[in-house]
Amino acid sequence: MFIFRGIGRLVLDSKTVSVQNKTFLNIFTAYIKIPGLKLGIIAVSRDCFPIALSTQRRENIVKAYGEEIYNCTVTVENELDMLKAVADVKKVGCNALVVFLGNFGPETPETQIAQNFDGPCMFVAAAEGDGDMIDGRGDAYCGMLNCSYNLGMRHLKGYIPEYPVGTAEEVAQMIREFVPVARAIIGISSLKIITFGPRPQDFFACNAPIKGLYELGVEVEENSELDLLVSYKEHADDLRIPAVCEDMAKEMGEGVYYPELSARMAQFELTLLDWAENHKGSKKYVAFADKCWPAFPSQFGFEPCYVNSRLVSRGIPVSCEVDIYGALSEYIGMCVSGDTVTLLDINNSVPKYIYDEDIKGKYACDLTDTFMGFHCGNTPSCKMCASRAVKYQLIQHRLLEPEGSEPDFTRGTLEGDIAASPITFYRLQCDSDGVLRSYIAEGEVLDVPTRSFGGIGIFAIPEMGRFYRHVLIQKRYPHHGAVAFAHVGKALFEVMKYLGVQDIAYNQPKNLPYPTENPFS
Repeated sequence: MFIFRGIGRLVLDSKTVSVQNKTFLNIFTAYIKIPGLKLGIIAVSRDCFPIALSTQRRENIVKAYGEEIYNCTVTVENELDMLKAVADVKKVGCNALVVFLGNFGPETPETQIAQNFDGPCMFVAAAEGDGDMIDGRGDAYCGMLNCSYNLGMRHLKGYIPEYPVGTAEEVAQMIREFVPVARAIIGISSLKIITFGPRPQDFFACNAPIKGLYELGVEVEENSELDLLVSYKEHADDLRIPAVCEDMAKEMGEGVYYPELSARMAQFELTLLDWAENHKGSKKYVAFADKCWPAFPSQFGFEPCYVNSRLVSRGIPVSCEVDIYGALSEYIGMCVSGDTVTLLDINNSVPKYIYDEDIKGKYACDLTDTFMGFHCGNTPSCKMCASRAVKYQLIQHRLLEPEGSEPDFTRGTLEGDIAASPITFYRLQCDSDGVLRSYIAEGEVLDVPTRSFGGIGIFAIPEMGRFYRHVLIQKRYPHHGAVAFAHVGKALFEVMKYLGVQDIAYNQPKNLPYPTENPFS
């Protein structure tokens, strides 16, 4: 179930919706959802085995699954059956498939299903035990080997679970685990990432070849900050601004935002939404990677962080510092978790006095398992403690505004401690050689005050110290990491495998040293 919230829903609930607000609603709701999934299941049967084995076993799976799945009644024994079955699932709008080997299965037509179907396919096989072992034995355990071999010969991708042989109930559970993976694969292939501005000076770590995006089927549109500024100025008198300001006030509550700043930020929010609508082109979904400093605040009159937090909470990631692969990572996490995400700096160590006072003895982690994740204020308000508020960017205020002056255009960050939660810290990156690689680590945000500024939290990941040195540093990852607010490492790992990522790093336990780890330490 998706839990994105947004002004679209709030306006829809209103009894008095103006024409302009309806227009805003239409633009907004175009992006508050991640890909919907319509699953289908096709059973295959080798012609020297009883077809009833596959047919009945398919029916048992549909019953055990208990959720919406299109039950294709064409059981595939040959290539003509394959064409009929694929045409059938396409006709009803299926965009992901379960190919079920109810017996040994015909390796050619069963893999041609993936070849002719435009969407992710999972391949699973039936376990024995629901019939006698003479006429009721299906040998699908053996058939999966031929299926995998034939997929490889045809250079086709197929999602195969860790142990792809099971009873109806076990296969139903495999299908449930396939759902977030399929959703991410569909979403990635339908995504456009829109950028504004070159990366800030000395932030080359966010730079990466776009070659990897094209290999994944992601489109990219690069623009200048000037393009964004021109569009922003054109929205100066947008009649939808008051409705956005009203929603900002409802989201934040009294006394924790700058009312006089809301119109500027609402104007920017509408600018991005309209740009997404007008520039999505052939794609269905949009993410942004924007340059947010140093020129942005003085020219736009605010920091964009709070607006960024609002958009990502509604399904439109907006990464900082033109981090294209950060935006892509955020989007993948939304598809997998069905929830909002954030992008944070892997920022600073936790002081020992905080560890001794609030962590040691209360949480099962060492000091080196902890770090602080921080950004100026792009984390959605729903993932922050109740004390969160719209504030000003302390570092930018020092740099850009007169010493001793009251903050003006450096206001607009969403600050406060990030609420305690299970998390998955992850990233998909294209390295300087054009090779895709990724890391995934599960952990938690601790219920411990940070005593600091920005949108910030104390994170604990098992063996983080070793992971930091032998993955993040050793493999030269940038300082940004995406955060999903749930343990979704298993699904993310499967997504990366499906995408063809060869190097998927994780926080290895002590008994499993990294290749670069000194055994004499």
